[in-house]
Amino acid sequence: MADFFQNGVITTLNKLRPDNLERMETQLRRFSESNPTALILPCLYGELEGTALPRIVEILADISYVDEIVVVLGRADAAQFAYAGEFFSPLKNCTILWLDSPRIQAIFDLLRENDIQVSIPGKGQAVWIGIGYVLGKRRAQNIVLHDCDILTYDRSFIARLCYPIANPNFDYEFVKGFYARASDQLNGRASRLLVGPLGKALRQQTGHQPFLDYLDSFRYPLAGEMAIRSDLARINRIPMDWGLEVGILAEVFRNTSTKRVCQVEICDLYDHKHQDLSPGDPEGGLFRMSIDITRSILHTLASEGVSFVAGFVRSLTAAYMRGAQDAIVHYHAVATINGYRFDRHMEETAIEVFAEGIKIACETFLDDPLESPQTPNWNRVAAAVPGLMTDLVSAVLQDNSELTAATR
Repeated sequence: MADFFQNGVITTLNKLRPDNLERMETQLRRFSESNPTALILPCLYGELEGTALPRIVEILADISYVDEIVVVLGRADAAQFAYAGEFFSPLKNCTILWLDSPRIQAIFDLLRENDIQVSIPGKGQAVWIGIGYVLGKRRAQNIVLHDCDILTYDRSFIARLCYPIANPNFDYEFVKGFYARASDQLNGRASRLLVGPLGKALRQQTGHQPFLDYLDSFRYPLAGEMAIRSDLARINRIPMDWGLEVGILAEVFRNTSTKRVCQVEICDLYDHKHQDLSPGDPEGGLFRMSIDITRSILHTLASEGVSFVAGFVRSLTAAYMRGAQDAIVHYHAVATINGYRFDRHMEETAIEVFAEGIKIACETFLDDPLESPQTPNWNRVAAAVPGLMTDLVSAVLQDNSELTAATR
C-alpha cells in the first residue's frame, strides 16, 4: 500500500486504493456540468504510428467527463492531417489543431510581425498554442495536459489527473502528476540524477531558497502530466526549449501560492518513450535537456534576487557531482532490493554528461542572464494583437470543418 506522508510545501495526493475509479468517474461527470475541462494532447504525426497512442484513443473514447479534447498535431502534411482526422474520429468532441496548416502558419507570421516570438517548433510551442485555442473558446475552466507516448495508460490515469482540478470543493489551481518510473530497471535519469542533486547543490551554494524547497517537493518534477486552471494558464509563460516542465513549475511558483498547488499519484508504474543520453551532442537527448533545465532553474533563482558570484560554475559542478554520486549509491540499493538490474557504469556516465550540461548552462546564463526562450503569456498576446485568439479559434475550426467535409 502507498503511504500518505506529506513532505514539502505542496499537497501530495497519494493512490491508496485500487477500487476507487467508478466513484471518481461518477463525481467527475457531475463536476463537468458546471466546471468543464479541456484535455490538450501535444502530438507528432509519427506517434499515430506507434503503439501507445492507439490505446490512449481507445480509452479516451469512453470518457464522458472531458468537455473537449484538443490534439495539437505537428510534423504533418495535408494527407497526414486527413489521416489524423480518421485516427482520432472515435473521440467525442475532438478538435485537431494542425500546426502546419497554412491558417495556423499565418497566425505565427502575424505574431512575428508584432514581435511575439513563438516560432521554435517543439512541445512548448504546441502546448502554448493549444492553451491559446482553449482560452479563445472561453468555455473550459480547467486545462489538462499529458503526452501521447504513454505505454501504461488506463482509465484511472486520466481520472486521477483530472480529479483535483475538476473538484470544486478543492482549491487547487495547478496539479502535477507523479508515478514511479521503473520497468526492469530504474528509469527517469534526468529527474533522479540531475534535478534532485542539482537542487541540493544549489542550496549549498545559494543558501535557503523558497523556489528550491518548492521544486524539491515534487516527487517527479519532469512529469509531462499536469492540470491548470484557465485563469492561471492565461498569465503563465511557456518555455520553448527542453526545460518545459521545470519552466512551467517556475511560472506557477511565480503566479500563485504553493497552497494552491498539489501533486497526484496517477499510476503505480509508468513507461513511455525514453530519451537517449546523447553524450558528446549538446543539441540532443538528455544532454540537451540537462542544459535547458539548468538554465531554467538559474533564470528563476536570478528573478528571485539570487546573485551568482565568480567561481560559481566550478563550485556548483563539484557539489553536483558529489551529490549525484551519492544518489547512485541510494538508487543502487533500491534497485537491488527490488531485483532490478542496475548498470552502474551507465549511471556514472549520465552524471558526467549532466555535469557537462550544467557547466554549459551556467556559462551561457552568465554570458546573457536575460536570455530566456519563453513565450509571452496570453494576456500580453491579447493586448499586442487584439482579436488574435478569436482568429486562432476560427482558423482551427475552419481546418476541422474542411477535414470533416473531405471525409464524408
